[in-house]
Amino acid sequence: MELDFTPDAIDLQLLDLLQTDASLSNQALAERVHVSPPTCLRRVRRLQASGLIERQVALLQPDRLAALQGHGLTAIVEVALDRQGAEHLTAFEARAVQDAAVQQCWRVSPGPDFVLVIQARDMPDYLALSQRLFTQDANVRNVKTFFATRRAKFETKLPITHA
Repeated sequence: MELDFTPDAIDLQLLDLLQTDASLSNQALAERVHVSPPTCLRRVRRLQASGLIERQVALLQPDRLAALQGHGLTAIVEVALDRQGAEHLTAFEARAVQDAAVQQCWRVSPGPDFVLVIQARDMPDYLALSQRLFTQDANVRNVKTFFATRRAKFETKLPITHA
């Protein structure tokens, strides 16, 4: 998708600030990039309309959430399909992204066809998911699952080069 404008240094600063803390008020954003609040709001709305800002979400702290509902399992799963035609890749991808337990779905090359990051409540929940996604699909040739034992880093922020 091509942008209908070229982001300037102020737009890039706004993107960087919003990646760090999307809850900043328009007033605070405007002060940090040295523009008026109406100008700041107009720029942020343009960044949203252009698709550069895909969405704004709250990131939950997993250990605190675990205290409420248990730790669960994080699995990184490599999936190799038997047939790699575009229609087969698209069909598996569509099924994977529809499942709420799949947090990330990547088509990769070389190696497996997909890498999934999955969050399951417990091992029986993961088993049910594996039945849904891997066993019932005759086109899944190989699945290799790695269970996370510790998260050392998790970042959603993309690097922004400031002009």
